[in-house]
Amino acid sequence: MNLESEHWPRWIAPLLAFLAADTPDQQAWAREHDVRSVAVAEEIEFSLHLAEGMAERGTLEPETLRDLRAVGRLLDEMDLDFRPGRWADALGADATWDEVRTLARRILVARQGDWRQPLPRRVAPQHVYEPPPFT
Repeated sequence: MNLESEHWPRWIAPLLAFLAADTPDQQAWAREHDVRSVAVAEEIEFSLHLAEGMAERGTLEPETLRDLRAVGRLLDEMDLDFRPGRWADALGADATWDEVRTLARRILVARQGDWRQPLPRRVAPQHVYEPPPFT
C-alpha cells in the first residue's frame, strides 16, 4: 500500500470534515470527545505538513494546498496553542471559525464532491496499537 494514498483519507479528510461541519455538530462532537484547543492546532499543523508533501509530489491540487494554507494562517492568527480549555467553547464565539468552515467546505467539495462528511471516530492513543517491547 502506498502511504501517500493514505494521507488524505486517514488524516486530512477527517480533520476537514470536522472543520466543515455546522457549528452545533462541531460543538457536540468536541464536547463528547473533550477536544482541547491545543490538540486541534497540532492536528492542523500535522495535516498541513502532509499536504505540503503531497503537493510537492503532485498528488494534491495547488488550489487545495492554497486553501489548506489559508486555514492554517487563520488558525495561527487565533493562536490556539495559547488558548487553554475546550475547543467547543471557542467554536461559536469567534467569527474566524466561519471563515475556516467555509474554506474546509470548499476543499471537500472540490476534492470529494460534497462537504457533508461523517465526523471522524475517536481513535485510541497510539500506545494501544504498538506491540509490547521485547524482553
